[in-house]
Amino acid sequence: MIKNILSVCLTVILVAACTSKDQEAVPQRYNEPRFNSEAPVKLKVSKVEVVSEFTPTFTRPNVEHLFPVSIEKTARNWATDRLKAVDFSSDKQATFIIKDASVTEQVVKSDKLFEKDSLKYRAKLAVVLKIADPYKFSSAETSLEAWRELTIPVDTTIEDKEMYWKGMVDKMFEEFNARMLLNIHKYLNMYVEDNQYIQEYNQ
Repeated sequence: MIKNILSVCLTVILVAACTSKDQEAVPQRYNEPRFNSEAPVKLKVSKVEVVSEFTPTFTRPNVEHLFPVSIEKTARNWATDRLKAVDFSSDKQATFIIKDASVTEQVVKSDKLFEKDSLKYRAKLAVVLKIADPYKFSSAETSLEAWRELTIPVDTTIEDKEMYWKGMVDKMFEEFNARMLLNIHKYLNMYVEDNQYIQEYNQ
């Protein structure tokens, strides 16, 4: 009887130990950010289409495919969350085009004896928002390029790299969101419902 009890206790301890080890081995998972915490920009169009013209190469120096969050998918999320069609009787359509969503990696050699080499990352996002009326043959558009750089030690662990990369993408889209909204209200204001943007002119 005592032998059976000890055997059960040992089994429970081993299972608990294995479970704990498996949990530690699970890598951190990240999701692409969403942008639905703010009110969407209401466009006087019948449809908002999202198109990507960016094709990853999957070869260095491009490393966007290694990132735990996709810049291209995040840009799609931004367009889906922030741009809303509100005039379904209109002939006008809006197209959000992703031109570039790349990340490059560069090894930076240190010129100091006891200093480690570094890895330099440059993320770039280029988009165009176009509004067209196919029947009146008229259109208007605004474009924006956003970029951000990150430098980390060459021996940074993959877990830490992913954390830095995620933060890099988040920061880039914080800036992109603010600048793109300004562009829309400045250059496409006639297509924004209830637009309250006031153009400021330099004296």
